[in-house]
Amino acid sequence: MTEPARIGIVTVSDRAARGEYEDKGGPAIVAELSKILVSLWEAVEVVIPDESDIIQETLIDLCDDEECCLVVTTGGTGPAVRDVTPDATEAVCDKLMPGFGELMRAESLKVVPTAILSRQTAGIRGKTLLINLPGNPPAIHDCLMAVFPAVPYCIDLLEGPYLETDEAYCKAFRPKHAKKRE
Repeated sequence: MTEPARIGIVTVSDRAARGEYEDKGGPAIVAELSKILVSLWEAVEVVIPDESDIIQETLIDLCDDEECCLVVTTGGTGPAVRDVTPDATEAVCDKLMPGFGELMRAESLKVVPTAILSRQTAGIRGKTLLINLPGNPPAIHDCLMAVFPAVPYCIDLLEGPYLETDEAYCKAFRPKHAKKRE
């Protein structure tokens, strides 16, 4: 039997971490991934405060110890003093993947002119792809739909699990030469 792909979902929010605010970002990511993916997967969900050292420790744990093939964060991507998610993400990555942030901002600019204030980024740590998303659930949908067609092939290149999407909802792109691994 195939093991489920492990996907880390990190909500970065002081108020949600203290229980003062209902986390809407993490559940929005789970809901979106449930529509996108048809392959077996399981969420490893965490809610943490906007503290760089805690974000870094959490990302390292999800990549190295929990062996997530994908880690998606929500929140902390703006210009405010406490918005440090992209900085913490970059600090733990071996390689940065700037195209993800560029595409997410371009997609968000179709909806709101303040998308240029977003510092979303993505990167690779070991065999894990990390992607920063905004905190707003509609923006989470827009950004995930923009970048997810490239995610399964990126994870293939990192020798991770073979992720299959519901092609009627979000079609993954893989080059013709890419073969499905068993």
